[in-house]
Amino acid sequence: MKLLSTFLLHPEEEFYIRELTRLLHEQINSVRRELENLRRIGLVRARHRNRKKYYRVDPDFALYTELRGIFAKEIQSESPIVSSLRKLSDIDLILLAGSFVGTECKVDLLVVGDIKKEMLEALLLQDSSLKNMKYSIFSRADFLYRLSLQDRFIRDIISDPRHLIVHNVIAKEINEAKEK
Repeated sequence: MKLLSTFLLHPEEEFYIRELTRLLHEQINSVRRELENLRRIGLVRARHRNRKKYYRVDPDFALYTELRGIFAKEIQSESPIVSSLRKLSDIDLILLAGSFVGTECKVDLLVVGDIKKEMLEALLLQDSSLKNMKYSIFSRADFLYRLSLQDRFIRDIISDPRHLIVHNVIAKEINEAKEK
């Protein structure tokens, strides 16, 4: 499971065996065996570079999108920042992108609602892995206005199927704004 999630949540990265053993805290033989199994079924590809064998996920694998979705949803449901934000009553939308789902994006977290920047930063500082998180905060009115104007940033982040909307109480308003 650790190996699968590493590849599926970091699709642009390549890893060599020793790097994976250190990252996952697993024995080299078990990592090697599982890599070979994943390579045999087509989920990962291998290539040699600088006398090392590098592995990366194959995005053309038949079940890649489904597997990635499963792992991304599992990660976001366990994320402390998501559970903390869901507890706040004035949050209308939480969208995970970038490092949360293994994509390149201008932001990792998009929050729509009545939340102060300082409060979000305090929540992010509670987890040391989130201290360099890129985020954007919008009021509901500003977000819907920018969406209705076809603002490129908003449109791109909302329409990317790899991004996960984990909390959405304004789905109807979003659809109406998209149709204008």
